[in-house]
Amino acid sequence: MDLDKAIKGRHSVRRFKSKTPNWRDIIKALDLARLAPLAGNIPTIKFIVVTENDKIQQLAEACQQDFIAQAKYVVVVCSVPEQCVRSYDDRALKYIKQQAGATIENFLLKITDLGLATCWVGAFSDEQVKRILQIPEEVDAEALFPIGYEMPPKSKQRIKPSLDTCLYFNTWKNKYMKAIKKPEAL
Repeated sequence: MDLDKAIKGRHSVRRFKSKTPNWRDIIKALDLARLAPLAGNIPTIKFIVVTENDKIQQLAEACQQDFIAQAKYVVVVCSVPEQCVRSYDDRALKYIKQQAGATIENFLLKITDLGLATCWVGAFSDEQVKRILQIPEEVDAEALFPIGYEMPPKSKQRIKPSLDTCLYFNTWKNKYMKAIKKPEAL
């Protein structure tokens, strides 16, 4: 699949087939996810691949989202801020969130490329997720991703915003780019 097709084809899936994905595909996606940009080349992102059904059920409860329990795998993206905070003080938390977002997007695009499906889950009880997965207090759970094969959707996908609703030139809310003047001939 080419990049444009993966970007346009990626969408959130909340209904999964009972077929179990090949775990090697998930590892491939995580291997590419880790190649995202890093502030100061400081790696802060870690992954937990959850394969145990009882833990997946507990994670669904921690998120209060039943569809997660249908998944055969759940990937939990975590960040370890300590080293980045030492290097960047107050800006570190911003950089860590940016790294997490870039890492997650790489992951989502490769999952789509592999014919798998997921949904970015950011609403959950941090305390419950940390307890279930034995994540240390100083580590943050950024997001959860139930992985499976997409069940045919019940309804059409929502339309994404058009470029003209989010593109400005030079200043906030300026929707027009000034023409570039050609240099005068000598």
